[in-house]
Amino acid sequence: MKKSLLALTGAALLLGSLSAQAADYSIDKKGQHAFIQFRIQHLGYSWIYGTFKDFDGSFSFDENNPAADKVNVTINTNSLDTNHAERDKHLRSADFLNASKYPQATFKSTSVKKDGDELDIIGDLTLNGVTKPVTLEAKLLGQGKDPWGGYRAGFEAEGEINLKDFNITKDLGPASQKVELMISLEGVRQ
Repeated sequence: MKKSLLALTGAALLLGSLSAQAADYSIDKKGQHAFIQFRIQHLGYSWIYGTFKDFDGSFSFDENNPAADKVNVTINTNSLDTNHAERDKHLRSADFLNASKYPQATFKSTSVKKDGDELDIIGDLTLNGVTKPVTLEAKLLGQGKDPWGGYRAGFEAEGEINLKDFNITKDLGPASQKVELMISLEGVRQ
């Protein structure tokens, strides 16, 4: 009887620990359900919007245990697109992203904390050869089965970076010191 009780207790603990693990997802960039966009003020008169067209990544998500969540993203900086070829060439140059020397930017989360309906994703952003902590405010948009037998989860996130923090010293004026990040992504559970 004792052995049966111990075995059941052990099995329950094992199943409990397995269910507490975060599920792993790959970002669905193939289906074009993921976007990394940004905007920066132009002289304080308007906004310049841009996107990175080539990136990849994954995340782990446990709705009941945000501390187990993780995010890893790699962005090819040469894929920057602001819908203006000459501006894009300048933004990829050593004045800004220095894409020839630093062809990739990365974000790797260090912690995730629940804040009401949102998640604060704190992580290290490496851009232009500099690594700094950045906080993204994320919100779960939805999750569930897809029509192809898979399971998906979708999020949107926002954040802000200071150009000078990443050794981007080209001065575009006082209204253009910060870049706003806008991220929307869908992941497919692995």
